[in-house]
Amino acid sequence: MLTLPPSVKIYVAAQPVDARKSFDGLTALVEAEFGLTPMSGHLFVFLNRRGHVAQVLFWDRTGFCILKKRLESGTFRLVRTADGEATHVEINSGELALMLEGIELAGAKRRKRYSPTE
Repeated sequence: MLTLPPSVKIYVAAQPVDARKSFDGLTALVEAEFGLTPMSGHLFVFLNRRGHVAQVLFWDRTGFCILKKRLESGTFRLVRTADGEATHVEINSGELALMLEGIELAGAKRRKRYSPTE
C-alpha cells in the first residue's frame, strides 16, 4: 500500500491521455487542463485510451519523475468517475493502490471514519 502524507493529493485525469506523452506534455496538461501547478508535490495520474497504461507524474524537489505501469492483460479503471465536465478526479492513496492493483470497488461500501473539519 502507498503511504503518502495527508498533504499530498492525487489527481487522476478524467479523459484518456496519449501514453507517448512525457515530462513536458504531461506538465502542460496539468497546467492547462487541471489548472494546477505541476511542481506542487502532488501526484498526477494519467490513463491511456485503451486503459492498459498508467502514468504518475510528480515533482520530487529536484525534478519531475514519471512512474509508468503497463498491464499485459486487463485494464485500469477509475475508482470514482468525474462529475459532469470535470477534467480530473481527486482520489486518496488507498484508492490509487487499488486502481493500480486492479481491484474494483463498485459494490463496496465505505465505513464511517473520523475526518477533521477544515
